[in-house]
Amino acid sequence: MAAVRDRKSGSPDKEPIAVLGMGHVGLPTALGFAELGWQVLGADDAVDKIDQLKTGKATFYEPEMQDLLTKHLASGRFQPTKDVDAAIAAARVVFVCVGTPQREDGAADLSQIEAVARTIARNLNGYKLVVEKSTVPASTAERIKRTIERYARTEPSANGANGRSTRSAVKGAAPRFDVASNPEFLQEGKAIQNFFHPERIVIGVESDQARELLEAIYQPLKCPIVVTDLATSELIKHSANAFLSTKISFINMISDICDAVGADVSSVARGIGLDPRIGQQFLSAGIGFGGYCFPKDLKALIYLAEEHGVPSGILRAVEEVNLRRIEVLMEKLRHALWVLQGKKVAVLGLAFKPLTDDIRESPALRVVGELLKEGAVVRLYDPEAIPAAQQVYPEAAGRLDYFRSAYEAARGAHAVVITTEWEEFRRLNWKKVQESMEVPVLIDGRNILDPSAMRDAGFEYFSMGRGGRPAVLAASTK
Repeated sequence: MAAVRDRKSGSPDKEPIAVLGMGHVGLPTALGFAELGWQVLGADDAVDKIDQLKTGKATFYEPEMQDLLTKHLASGRFQPTKDVDAAIAAARVVFVCVGTPQREDGAADLSQIEAVARTIARNLNGYKLVVEKSTVPASTAERIKRTIERYARTEPSANGANGRSTRSAVKGAAPRFDVASNPEFLQEGKAIQNFFHPERIVIGVESDQARELLEAIYQPLKCPIVVTDLATSELIKHSANAFLSTKISFINMISDICDAVGADVSSVARGIGLDPRIGQQFLSAGIGFGGYCFPKDLKALIYLAEEHGVPSGILRAVEEVNLRRIEVLMEKLRHALWVLQGKKVAVLGLAFKPLTDDIRESPALRVVGELLKEGAVVRLYDPEAIPAAQQVYPEAAGRLDYFRSAYEAARGAHAVVITTEWEEFRRLNWKKVQESMEVPVLIDGRNILDPSAMRDAGFEYFSMGRGGRPAVLAASTK
């Protein structure tokens, strides 16, 4: 794999790094640090998760991660543990990578962050650098700091004798600590590559010691390090995700105009993306963004702005455009099939993006839900995400079925809908797919296929913003 070359194994003069939370951020981060040569304690109180990691099996799919897990369980540089207290006590640098799910009002639920801060307070047995890596709203680091200060005074230490507080266990002086912000920029499906080849590393610190420790940890990656204050560092992550969401919603709005006037959004995206002030990334029209980060972080930034009296209309418009994408796709499907009730529709892709099995906030699952509402018979396939999807939509024979391949899912279908841009779908023998279908309607919700090639293969082909309506009219007059 294209990773940083190993440092010399496990320097004995360095305390281990503790990474709290073995989810989509914590596990790749922990394994990345192990690859850089650090001893890493990967701590999580989810017993099943830790037990699975100890057997050598990754708890979710991420390219290259299984190899790193196997390697560093064997090297001893990665040690999964459910003893969170002991991991904190053993480490000088503690990375906090726990979840910050969205509340109903859009604000981030910081209960896991608060719980970790209290746990750290119980285990202050010397100087510690507490590194906030979870995505959190600005000012969270200050709250972490206040929480540790408060509970270090009052809560009994897991390591103190006879239940005495940490403060009393060290002769009345609370151990010194720093809180730093170090937001993650790991894309699911590219998390390992992102760790080893970051465009930048952002750290918010309040002391030279905290800055020097983080710079030493990340020094082998040799990339720009942005050093700033805590609140600025926290806001950088939310701002980045909101801006990328804005680019996606913008091009999706343009794609609807393209459909209306017969233009090609792919050419529009290329034409504007070659302007270096705009750039070509995140200008792919389709059925919108999903996943754990973008929708949640967008809502959290809206909440933060409005909490402080800052108008957030631009962000609400981004969200509104994104939510409408599924209805745009459904309109195309109704246009093609008229009545959906009883029609067999194959949905290719269930993960919110390729190279992951993550279905959280997946637009594909929203499509499935809309199809079921209209009485369609849904046939599902995804290379990695079927087990996760089955937890949301259990198989119901004759109404909703899962298949082992795209070819099986498409057989006998009245329409195929592409909802995730897996490379596998680009390489399908589409002529074979067309010949197996009851009605050869193809809705390309991710614009991954060539329209001319698909029409030459015999499909009634619809895409997102590539002249869909005029093309339909033209096809009907042939």
